[in-house]
Amino acid sequence: MPPASAPPPEPSRDAAPAADPGPVTAEPPRRFAFLATWRDLIATFWPWVLLVLAGFAIAFQYVKPAPPRHVVFAAGAESGAYYGFAKRYAAILARNGISVEVQTSNGSADNLARLLNPDDPAKIAFVQGGIQPAPGNVTAEEPLPLHSLGAMYYEPLWVFYRPAAFPAGPVARLTQLAGKRLAIGGEGSGVRLLATQLLDANRVEARLSDLTGLKAAEALTQGRIDAAFLIAGPEAPAVQALLHSPGVALMSFAQADAYTRRFPFLSRIVLPRGAVDLVRDYPADDVVLLAPTANLVIHEDLHPALAGLFLEAASEVHREAGFFQRRGDFPAVKEQTFPLAPQAERYYKSGPPLLQRYLPFWAAVLADRLLVLLIPLLALLLPVFRLAPALYTWRVRSRVFRLYGELKFLESDIRNRFDPAQLASYRERLARIEEQAFRRRLPLAFLDLQYTLRTHIALVRADLDARGREAAP
Repeated sequence: MPPASAPPPEPSRDAAPAADPGPVTAEPPRRFAFLATWRDLIATFWPWVLLVLAGFAIAFQYVKPAPPRHVVFAAGAESGAYYGFAKRYAAILARNGISVEVQTSNGSADNLARLLNPDDPAKIAFVQGGIQPAPGNVTAEEPLPLHSLGAMYYEPLWVFYRPAAFPAGPVARLTQLAGKRLAIGGEGSGVRLLATQLLDANRVEARLSDLTGLKAAEALTQGRIDAAFLIAGPEAPAVQALLHSPGVALMSFAQADAYTRRFPFLSRIVLPRGAVDLVRDYPADDVVLLAPTANLVIHEDLHPALAGLFLEAASEVHREAGFFQRRGDFPAVKEQTFPLAPQAERYYKSGPPLLQRYLPFWAAVLADRLLVLLIPLLALLLPVFRLAPALYTWRVRSRVFRLYGELKFLESDIRNRFDPAQLASYRERLARIEEQAFRRRLPLAFLDLQYTLRTHIALVRADLDARGREAAP
């Protein structure tokens, strides 16, 4: 079979064309010749179409569904910082069509339990640094299905005390609290878990109360307790009340650096002199505090696009300067109680996704999902666009080349094994080839092949007639 790029083989031209071109057959109607073109197209392209569809089906397995429009956020008490920040997140995400339902909880430990509960709808929560899930909520064999989006802000640990209860002098070490009445927060709260850790590390035994917030502040000022542990921002009502209460002092941690080595989730922060009240110069000296970080923790089932959206909201809410941080310090990667989510890792390295910088959220998500499908499909379509036209051309031309093979075989018989007795048979075979050439249905772009073949058939017929006249008596 001749190659697609080679011109059709030309029969011998030793004999001149005869004046009589031979019998002429009636031309059949060619109304449906275009069907041949469609048959060739379908026969050429259907394997490629199946291949592209298979690639589409495989790529679709890796496309995540569209993000949900409703998310449940486990925060804290309505009067706490967690709840207030979660509400600000909800307002920001509402601009992008995402409804965030902020639910109250008992604190960080309760939030972790909710995230690990498969029946709980909460998929994102604030968790205090260093808080670990309760043993009954996890198994040692399986990794936790939780990831961190990073630290959002410092949560200072304030230890307020009544100087009257400590005649030996200012409290600078937790061992001085032995035997005293201490308020460390309720069960499930982050402050209680941290206070218990620190007291146990110092082997301190004391009378513990579950009072917290304003109730703890009231009990301390009334002398019903000797010291109170609080974890809250400096603007919290309980902290403000105690900072301005006479007869109440704030503990400065003399061993802060030692605590940060032993508990990596803690940071050493300083409340500068005069930061509370410049007129009264309070505090009169720098006060060293310990602070875990408030971390945004998500369940692995949270849609990646929503994780990125929460990170953008966190950056808008927490990037400002504060008592213990400079502008831009948060959100950030601090302690690693939980592994950093892949979306957060990319966000801290290169910022928001490229599409979300220039497109609305839903348009960016749609484009991102389509790219996952288009990239493998383009990888399949490029060779299709290059090979399929050549394959189609070869298929159409081969229908004419097959007749050229029959014509060449007949010409060889006439040239090398001519038998005058077979003259009628030769003419019948030649007429059959000409009829098949005429009936071949070709696209308009390839009709020149058909006319060229019929011209060559006429040359062979002229040669046959010449030999027939020479052999006649």
